Amino acid sequence: MPKSKLKTHRGAAKRFKITARGKAIRGHSHARHILTSKPSKRKRKLDQSTTVAKADVRRVRAMLPYGN
Repeated sequence: MPKSKLKTHRGAAKRFKITARGKAIRGHSHARHILTSKPSKRKRKLDQSTTVAKADVRRVRAMLPYGN
């Protein structure tokens, strides 16, 4: 009997990407509204992607079994 397929966590798929080398990438929070009170430098930094914390990578990889 064949093993059933694993389901991708759709919420995680929208928030994280797995790079070719296996790193998990995420966007920053606080970059969607109330931007007038934030300095330009901060807004630029929030627009850049960053890696997921080492403690959370295993959890993210489990939610994205096919490396979305």
